[in-house]
Amino acid sequence: MALLEQGRDISVVAEVENAHDILVAARKWCPDVVIIADIDLAGESSLPAVAEVRSDLPECRILILAGRCHPTVLRAALSTTVHGLLFKDAHPSKLAEAVRKVAAGHQVLDPDLVLTAATASSGMLTAREVDVLRLAAGGDDVSRIAERLNLSIGTVRNYLASTVTKLGARNRIDAIRIARDSGII
Repeated sequence: MALLEQGRDISVVAEVENAHDILVAARKWCPDVVIIADIDLAGESSLPAVAEVRSDLPECRILILAGRCHPTVLRAALSTTVHGLLFKDAHPSKLAEAVRKVAAGHQVLDPDLVLTAATASSGMLTAREVDVLRLAAGGDDVSRIAERLNLSIGTVRNYLASTVTKLGARNRIDAIRIARDSGII
C-alpha cells in the first residue's frame, strides 16, 4: 500500500489484518475507497465485511484484490456489487489507476478475473444443491435433510457428492467451508 501513496492524490488512512476489522476501520475513517487486499483475509472470507461496508457506508466505494481463486468465490465477489475487482498481483500503477477510477465512480473489473468467473463450468450449484448443503452446514444428517426436503436419502447423498465435485472440495466439510467463504450459504 505504500506504493499507492507515491501518487500525491492517494492517501492510505488505515490498514487492517483481518476481515472483522474492515468495517471498524471504514466506519472510523470513512474513506472514498476501501481496498480489500484479498477475498480471504487471515483465513476468513472478507465478503461479509464487504456487504456490511456497502450497507453501512453506501457512499464508500470498494475495490477487491483477488488471488487465483475458485470461480465460485469470484462469482460471489462479483455478486457483492463491488466497484472494482483486480488480480492482487496487478502492477502498482494499474492498482493506482483502478483506485482513481473507482473513486471517480467508475467500475473496474479485471477482464481475466471476470472471464474466469463467467466461463468456468465447475462450481455452479443448483438451487437444490445449495438447499442440501445449507442444511448439512446447519448440522442436519442425510436422513433429516431427506425428510425436510422430501427427497430420498440417495438423492441427498448424490446432491452432497455433486457439491463436493463442483466446488473442487476434498470432502463435505470442505465444500461447506468453500460455500460459506464464497457467500453461497
